[in-house]
Amino acid sequence: MMRGIVLQLTTGLLIVLLFLGAVFSGSFAETHDLSDPEMMQPPEPMKGIWVATVLNIDYPKESTIDPDLLKAEAIAILDTAKNAGLNAVFLQVRPTSDAFYPSVYFPWSKYLTGTQGTPPANAFDPLDFWVEEAHLRGMELHAWLNPYRITKKKINEPPHDFASLTTTHPARLNPEWVVAHTDGNLYFDPGIPQVRQLLIDSAMELVENYAIDGIHFDDYFYPGKDFDDAVTFAVYGQGFHSIEDWRRENVNTLIRDLYRTIQEGPRQVRFGISPFGIWANDTSHFLGSATRGNQTYFSHYADPLTWIREGSIDYIAPQLYWHIGFDIADYHVLLDWWHRATLFSSVDLYIGHAAYRTGSADLNHPWYGVNEINRQLTLNKGYSGVAGSIFYNYSALEDSLALQGLLADFYGYPKPLYGKAVQTLHTY
Repeated sequence: MMRGIVLQLTTGLLIVLLFLGAVFSGSFAETHDLSDPEMMQPPEPMKGIWVATVLNIDYPKESTIDPDLLKAEAIAILDTAKNAGLNAVFLQVRPTSDAFYPSVYFPWSKYLTGTQGTPPANAFDPLDFWVEEAHLRGMELHAWLNPYRITKKKINEPPHDFASLTTTHPARLNPEWVVAHTDGNLYFDPGIPQVRQLLIDSAMELVENYAIDGIHFDDYFYPGKDFDDAVTFAVYGQGFHSIEDWRRENVNTLIRDLYRTIQEGPRQVRFGISPFGIWANDTSHFLGSATRGNQTYFSHYADPLTWIREGSIDYIAPQLYWHIGFDIADYHVLLDWWHRATLFSSVDLYIGHAAYRTGSADLNHPWYGVNEINRQLTLNKGYSGVAGSIFYNYSALEDSLALQGLLADFYGYPKPLYGKAVQTLHTY
């Protein structure tokens, strides 16, 4: 235990010394004109909303090939978000290894048109429309991808259903890349190099063809500890003491390589991830938080601390979907932990909020009305390293005039547009 404390103190001191050295070296002043008014103006905080397409959670409400219906829903979502004071949309454009845009790698999504592989009518490109309409409103559009998931079965659907995929789906063409998991779904195996390359190439397809502002991953990495990848580990796991460490490095390698490829790409696009809110509990890892919940480090083999330390992402948005004072996973405790984790790093910290939990009619319930979101946003303001918030999900915002009013009031909307959103609008 003492060795861990010493390690933390030594690492913290080193970070502080490096930070102070960079500040006083003059390098910042040499490369930035401090007399520039834009440099003197603080960046606008992130005020985002997740729009989920898997299972038609948010968009479209019902699958259709009709471009007019798809356009009308998109405009309604963007207008509602804009009027609530938000400035960014995180649109799920690849929910289950399928696409809400014409792709050379993945088929059209069944959640969009009703049948996998069937395009919208009249060669309509939903993503192109979303990007254009978002930018017209001075809003960012981030393309949200789920990297490994191939199917998302409903209760009455058969397990491990290869037949539900189009004949040209990469999972059918390369079944050796696929793991049939115990939850009944199919997943790409993160330990196979060709899988990682597919994910990088298909993300770059978006970067190269659309004026998106970001590539975004959510919290789904390995689906569980019982993932059947022993054969893959035997082939590719040399040099690792455990399959657990190897799995984490598979995820790290994808993120590291994708970030580098985006940086070398034709245009500036941010790359960020929204992990599960608990990295690890302090009872399981000496660097963990004072929580007792599920742990993404051990359950999903995701290691956000490594991404932050390496600077292999531009932002991180942990999903802190619990209320202030919750004994298992206290929002305040986790906010403080993530703030310290990103302090002095190059990674922006956004907080993921559980808008979907709001609206309880019970006065004694922690999620009564929208009070908890107000408390959380107010608490965030006390942390200088918190660069904004993202809310899950759009349907919760749509269904709650109280939440729309709270956000518009908190963010002081309407007000003159400034900062990155306007610059993005004029760029395209």
